[in-house]
Amino acid sequence: MSRDLNGSAVLVTGGSSGLGAAVVTAVTKAGGRPYVLDRQAPAEGVPWLECDLADTRAAEAATRQLAEQAGGLDGVVTAAGMDVPGRLADVPGETWDRIVAVDLLATAAVIRAALPWLERSHGTVVTVASTLGVKAVSDATAYCAAKFGVVGFTRALAAELAGHVGVTLLIPGGMRTAFFDDRDERYKPGPDAILNDPADTAAAIMFALSQPPGCAVRELVVCAEQESSYP
Repeated sequence: MSRDLNGSAVLVTGGSSGLGAAVVTAVTKAGGRPYVLDRQAPAEGVPWLECDLADTRAAEAATRQLAEQAGGLDGVVTAAGMDVPGRLADVPGETWDRIVAVDLLATAAVIRAALPWLERSHGTVVTVASTLGVKAVSDATAYCAAKFGVVGFTRALAAELAGHVGVTLLIPGGMRTAFFDDRDERYKPGPDAILNDPADTAAAIMFALSQPPGCAVRELVVCAEQESSYP
């Protein structure tokens, strides 16, 4: 029997756009209560706090504040992410560090802060890695380092929290979002690129969140059937 998400409080990082916004929409449609951490405002009426997730201590504090505002947490989805492709020698050190901070360190920080509430509710964490967390490519050293880190972190976390908090690792392929908009043209998907609808990936996340306590969906790979980044 699946968990009824009606009334459930779900914290979503990066919930103002892309996959995060799709998750917010899906949680709302299921009768849940999304709460967002982001630098931009999410959909109107969604409770949120402005937070630069690269500041991991601030991310922890904001997570605790939203959890208290919500009266507890039933789920956390770490959908926030960024990338600036380029060769290692060409990507400024500050930019390289920020990618790892937002994609990996903030994932751990938010979950760490949310744990007391998730343990009380026997809730579920869904971390968002990438197909580039299992397949390395050139000109993506920071992103691959971070997303490979999310894979390892989540697998270790699942072992650590077994029996107390559900932990799901999501490995999504490319999606039709604004994620690629600010890149150099050579790093943007071509006009014939096959990308997933973020709403379909969000549906997989909802499947993981709706599992009853004791039933673990450990890992999900969700990508367009013909996408080249997986396997």
